[in-house]
Amino acid sequence: MNLDSRNFTRWFIIVSSLIIIALVLWNTSIFFEQIKENERKKMQIWTQAFLEIKQNNDLGPLVLPIINSNTTTPMIVHSVRDDYYQTTNIPPEKIETREEIIKLAEDFKSEYEPIQIDLEGEPFVIVYYGNSSILNNIKYFPVAVILIIGLFVVIVYYFYDTSKANEQSKLWAGMAKETAHQIGTPLSSLVGWTEILKREKINPSYIVEIEKDVDRLRVITERFSKIGSIPEMKKTDIVEATKNAYDYLKSRSSTLIEFSIDLPENPVYVNLNDQLYSWTIENLVSNAIDAMRGKGKLQIELVRSGDWVRILVSDTGKGIPSNRFNKIFTPGYTSKKRGWGLGLSLVKRIIEEYHKGKVRVLKSEPGKGTIFEIRLKKI
Repeated sequence: MNLDSRNFTRWFIIVSSLIIIALVLWNTSIFFEQIKENERKKMQIWTQAFLEIKQNNDLGPLVLPIINSNTTTPMIVHSVRDDYYQTTNIPPEKIETREEIIKLAEDFKSEYEPIQIDLEGEPFVIVYYGNSSILNNIKYFPVAVILIIGLFVVIVYYFYDTSKANEQSKLWAGMAKETAHQIGTPLSSLVGWTEILKREKINPSYIVEIEKDVDRLRVITERFSKIGSIPEMKKTDIVEATKNAYDYLKSRSSTLIEFSIDLPENPVYVNLNDQLYSWTIENLVSNAIDAMRGKGKLQIELVRSGDWVRILVSDTGKGIPSNRFNKIFTPGYTSKKRGWGLGLSLVKRIIEEYHKGKVRVLKSEPGKGTIFEIRLKKI
């Protein structure tokens, strides 16, 4: 599915949901008003029947069924002359005192205009009534529908987002494996040429350096081939692994970078894939060197912290705004003119998915530098 199709699907779901919600609210509003109007008419008929009884004491075959038909609408009948209140269809716990009855009558008044019966030109009875249980349930029906639609949209978006993330993950993994495959061919050729150079009695120091870079290419190839696969984890001294990565980076970096390292004297063991871990350190160091524009101070520090070990990579670069602390780990995000924005996303994947650790921007100040923190569980 291409980007245009995804955008169309996303907006189709959003617009469709809004239209459905609007239609539900509109129809519910019409339905609610119709039932409310029927409630008014029913109470007017009931009031006329009530007046007939009061005036003529007539409990005829039509009047009595009308009086007894109201089994749902809550009602308070106020006899004005006697100042007496009679209630119907109201739970007793709501009207334990006269004051509560009067307050409830005022609440009913806000829902419906009371029906007043005059006798001999004076108020005789005032009928207060409120929404029936059916109407009250209908009031909450749109809320339930909106929640259901909202839940549906969230579920759809979750699966859409997950499928998109899986597709991106497969894409990066495929690219990494293809890169490893492409590197493998010239690498084999370089190994062969190295053997030829040995027979030609070239300066051995040159051969040693070439073999170092060939070995390095092997490591890089193995790293890329592991992306998308479950890497093998071994009990490893992270102090030594960090020192090895540091030594390699220092020997191949500009002399304008002032390197320093602070490691414990004793081993610290964690479950580690050494190649992927060294790749993580290289990515963080490379990112730091770019932030310092090739000149500054870079420090790697390893600190024990309870059941965890913390690896801190500090630089004196341009810093990162706080609102980008999480964005920088997103695949494709980069602040550089060149680059694919994969370095820090790979760091996050290697540390959090493969090593079950944590990586974050611990601290950063614009113009002063940044500290990245990796946390791994000790064993």
